[in-house]
Amino acid sequence: MVSLSTLFRYAAHKFEYSISLSRKKYNVGQINSTELTDAIWKNYIHGKLTYTHWTKGGEAMAPIVSPTGGTLLVRKLANLSPTQVFVGDVVLLKDPEKSDDLIIRRLAALEGYEMVSNDEKDEPFVLEKDQCWVLADNLALKPKEARDSRLFGPVPMTDILGRVIYSLRTAVDHGPVENSGMAMKQDGPVLAVELDVEEMAKNNKA
Repeated sequence: MVSLSTLFRYAAHKFEYSISLSRKKYNVGQINSTELTDAIWKNYIHGKLTYTHWTKGGEAMAPIVSPTGGTLLVRKLANLSPTQVFVGDVVLLKDPEKSDDLIIRRLAALEGYEMVSNDEKDEPFVLEKDQCWVLADNLALKPKEARDSRLFGPVPMTDILGRVIYSLRTAVDHGPVENSGMAMKQDGPVLAVELDVEEMAKNNKA
């Protein structure tokens, strides 16, 4: 049973997300000022903070994702800033090389970080505003196999679609994803309220 304090924290996260999402729509002209309040309450009452995503898998993010694939629970993030995603988070993002595909990688650096290569021939550089650096968990893979920022360079923050908070590899092999401490603290109430392992297992193609 979910505790009252957890429900309050979940409600606060949900309200914050509803406000951020509605303001974003207002700022780009999708809704006007008179529709803003209605949009906030509609998102809050009817929306969820997570969605499921099936990934075909591979070696890059093992053991979070099995080589045969699995179903992931992804936390929605309306405001992709350094206060919403953190170094160490596993994120779902657009494939920089195949725009119609999505990949799972871990955030290794955010804007303002100085990137220094092990190869002395490569000049250090600083990640620009709204840029991030992502890596595969399996660092034994070569860059071409891992298909991470060592291959395709910095990624725009706007390419991030959400944070992966739970992984279902099979009906008996599943669990929370280890993200940064800040993210896991934020996502705890969301997992407690919205996680439905049985529903995830039904949708799993692995």
